[in-house]
Amino acid sequence: MGWDLRIAAGALSASALLAAVVLWGGLRMVAPGPLTEPTTVVIPRGSSLDAIATTLAEAGVIESPWLFLFDVKLSGAGRELKAGEYAFTAGISADGVITLMRQGKTVVRRLTVPEGLTAAQIVALVEKEPALAGEVGERPKDGTLLPETYHFSYGDSREALLERMRTAMEQTLAEAWKHRDQDLPLRTPEEAVTLASIVEKETGVAAERARVAGVYVNRLQTGMRLQSDPTVIYALTQGSGELGRALTRNDLKTESPYNTYYVAGLPPGPIANPGKASILAALKPERHEYLYFVADGTGGHAFAKTLPDHNRNVSRWRDVQRRQSGNGDSSSE
Repeated sequence: MGWDLRIAAGALSASALLAAVVLWGGLRMVAPGPLTEPTTVVIPRGSSLDAIATTLAEAGVIESPWLFLFDVKLSGAGRELKAGEYAFTAGISADGVITLMRQGKTVVRRLTVPEGLTAAQIVALVEKEPALAGEVGERPKDGTLLPETYHFSYGDSREALLERMRTAMEQTLAEAWKHRDQDLPLRTPEEAVTLASIVEKETGVAAERARVAGVYVNRLQTGMRLQSDPTVIYALTQGSGELGRALTRNDLKTESPYNTYYVAGLPPGPIANPGKASILAALKPERHEYLYFVADGTGGHAFAKTLPDHNRNVSRWRDVQRRQSGNGDSSSE
């Protein structure tokens, strides 16, 4: 009986010790960690548990790798920790770290693509974003990428993000085309994007987009040339971006299918990537009799129905330019 009692006592002691260890582990898992200020840590894809623990310890998020591995085993999350970029708060507990990584609540990043950029400029933005991965393959065509703010996670593919932009443009254009005015001189959705890209480059004033679109629709319907300065810039830069100087009279004579001073009708394709508002303006333009517009010195434009009225507006604009010592906006006729 004495031997049996000693065995029983030993078993009880072992159980008590185990219980104490588990209790200690549970208490320290929820205790504040060593991190003194918020920090962001990237856990690469394919990282082992040992590598994860080492990365977190080196960043000061946890006390030591082996204690963290003990906590992970205690929580049963060994196969559930996800890679990615994590934002850890100051004093976050081991349990908090494990929960965050178990749920995969990674940092959400944003890339804003402004309206009116060419495909080359958008690709350059994507290529300069250090949190994206991979190379960009073939450059997309102008007019196929929708400008807006895109959310992504660290390590996402550059090519995948561009594909999201393409899909967004396709969906936006398809929906807008379904609800277009039926009497427009636009035969295809592609022509709509082409017109929208010209509208996008001609005005940055939201309230003017539909009115500018109406001017170009009137010109298309009457057989007038569009004579849009941004199309000349596109012809000169071949879609690479900004010209970096004012247009000259000789520039307007550039022999290019994109130069709407040189050719009649729409250019063969978009000159930029227009935003949703410009697409809607092109497909539901303002109804009026204006055929001309020119900058008015306030950031907007003065519109005219006749050439004499337009010439007077141009004269006023030139006066503004002289007062501003030549620091003027681009104009369109």
